[in-house]
Amino acid sequence: MHAVHRLFQYRKSLSTTVFKARGQRVKRCELCRISLSHCICPLTPKAVSNAGFLLLMYDTEVMKPSNTGRLIADLIPDTFAFLWSRTEPDQALLEVLNDPKWQPFVVFPEQYAESEREIVTENVICQPGKRPLFIMLDGSWREAKKMFRKSPYLSQLPLVSFTPQKRHGEEISSRYHIRIAANENQLATAEVAARILDMAGEAENAQLLDLWFDVFSYQYQKSVCQTNKGDPQAVENLQSFMQQRSSF
Repeated sequence: MHAVHRLFQYRKSLSTTVFKARGQRVKRCELCRISLSHCICPLTPKAVSNAGFLLLMYDTEVMKPSNTGRLIADLIPDTFAFLWSRTEPDQALLEVLNDPKWQPFVVFPEQYAESEREIVTENVICQPGKRPLFIMLDGSWREAKKMFRKSPYLSQLPLVSFTPQKRHGEEISSRYHIRIAANENQLATAEVAARILDMAGEAENAQLLDLWFDVFSYQYQKSVCQTNKGDPQAVENLQSFMQQRSSF
């Protein structure tokens, strides 16, 4: 079990009623949260990464089977997950942010930043001896904006931002069809994390996360009553990539 699995178990223990997500009658795997008949756990790849991720999750976000933040934790060993609080942040969260081995960055669109805030829009470069820790505000777009505005313990940290429509001259559009986004250019949490890994110089891990996201998206849609807009070759593409990687 990784950090998001543990947070899911903790959040579920706090619930006084059953969380009624879309497709609530589906019998789901407790880890990947896809139906048992389409579980992707045996396919889970692993990455070796210099980067860390900290998922700051809005209350019930960790309960949603459609959440893609857990895909980051599937791959990246140093992934942390906490429930968001405006006034009482988890002490363990603050300890991670203050750990001298990490250089924290908040991942968020630059247009929402104050004029004096440090913003990184190209390659992520850390101070000597430090590793990048990317803080992802995981929730709906409305919830993410609230977390960004009302988290004073994050307000002094530099921002990492990219333009969703274009990266290295290439058009970027979301492949997330499980939920309806408020804006067609908005990416899922895992899609954003893949772009951030690319900015951190980990192109191979970025590609791996993209492929894992495609597997999740296709298998999830296959297991529920909705038109499947995912890639039917997703599993084969992931396995092919893994075989190529192991041959080097």
